[in-house]
Order: sequence, then structure tokens, then C-alpha cells
Amino acid sequence: MSVLDIILTVIAAIVGMEVFAWWAHKYIMHGWGWDWHRDHHEPHDNVWERNDLYAVTFAGIVFAMFAIGHLFSERLWWIALGITLYGLIYTIIHDGLVHQRFFRWVPKRGYAKRLVQAHKLHHATIGKEGGVSFGFVFAGDPAKLKSELRRQRQAGEAVVRDSAGA
Repeated sequence: MSVLDIILTVIAAIVGMEVFAWWAHKYIMHGWGWDWHRDHHEPHDNVWERNDLYAVTFAGIVFAMFAIGHLFSERLWWIALGITLYGLIYTIIHDGLVHQRFFRWVPKRGYAKRLVQAHKLHHATIGKEGGVSFGFVFAGDPAKLKSELRRQRQAGEAVVRDSAGA
């Protein structure tokens, strides 16, 4: 593979992971996989969440992709690297910035503030039904997300916490 092929493969894997993460978050974590994800939406003082099992599971899959890629497919190895980089970005943004598991910083402006606002609106629903902003790196406009939460509450599609502004 050329350097350009490698760079494009890694970037495509990172972007593809955000699409996959949105889908998995909406349809697995807020669907049949809710048992693992529930504690992420509930107050607790634990360092670890059952939800962290998703990271362990995905890491195992990527480990296998690295091994298979090393033996049979250079492209698969680079895809696994892109997925790993996405996991690092996710960890810094979602666990670090948004949930402050590793550091304390509340952004006052810019895209970082938008990410925090969008994810807080994601946590505005009670239970797995309804909700907004299922992605982890790309965040929608908070005003539009609030409007969608308001619509879901009025339609009876979601129970929204009062402090969500919806």
C-alpha cells in the first residue's frame, strides 16, 4: 500500500467508526444491549461502569483485526489502526471531556462546548427510549436537539428530565 492509501484507509476507518458508533449507540446500546449501557445513564459513584464492557468487547474485536491483518491483509491492519485511533479520540472526548472521568475542564465556547451540550442533551431522557445525539465526535446544533427532545416529550416518545430545557 502507498502512503496515500494508508492515510486514506485510516481516515476512512475513523469516519466509518463514528457512523458505526452512532448506529451501535442508538440501536444496540439503547436497544437490546441496554443492560450494559443503563448504568452510564444513571447516577453512580463507581469508577467503572458496566457500559465499559462495550469498550472491552470492541477492543477484543480490533485486537483480532490486527492479528488477522498482520497475517493476511495489510489494509485490515490499517483499518484496525484507524479504529484504535477513533477509540482514543472517543476516550478523550466522551469519557474525558464530556463525562470528566480523567480531567476537569468545562469548555466555555467553540466545538468542545457544543460536544458537551449535545451529549448532556443525550442524557436528558430517562430510560432507553427516545433521545438525541447518538454520535460521539460529531455533535448536532443544541437548539435543534432541544427542539427534538421537546417534540419527543410532547409525542410521548420519551421521558425527558425537567432540567433538560426541552
